[in-house]
Amino acid sequence: MTLFAINLVLALLWAMANGEVTLLTLSSGFLVGMLVLHLVGPVLGDSRYALRFLGAIGLIVFFLRELVLSSVRVAIDVLRPAFTMRPAFIQVPLDVQDDVQITMLANLVSLTPGTLSVDVSDDKSNLYVHAMYGDDPDAEVKRIKHSFERRIQEVFR
Repeated sequence: MTLFAINLVLALLWAMANGEVTLLTLSSGFLVGMLVLHLVGPVLGDSRYALRFLGAIGLIVFFLRELVLSSVRVAIDVLRPAFTMRPAFIQVPLDVQDDVQITMLANLVSLTPGTLSVDVSDDKSNLYVHAMYGDDPDAEVKRIKHSFERRIQEVFR
């Protein structure tokens, strides 16, 4: 059983011990369970559970922010009489090597309006991305590496 599943069980037990299963008791139970698992994590083999979980929450919030901002940018560009986009294919060197992490990165890039993951090199060292706004490829590579890829690494380490 993963530590996340154990945390869910602890949250449910906390809510049942309080006599009512509400969102508030489940949330407080989840936080108490996270604290307990953080303290006993080294015994269970994962001392960074709470940090990785908070990193995952941060990744979700960051992605939602990027989703809104890029959606607005694309919508404004589509509604203008003259397009400002400069499409380009960009090669993004990868620091992540695990298939799950590469897939997550490619999917997050593809789900963000204005960018689309096209391919991964055979040696898993590069991700090829089509960007609507590729007039500055270095800035786009930097944005992908310092935003999505770094946050994915924080979640999986």
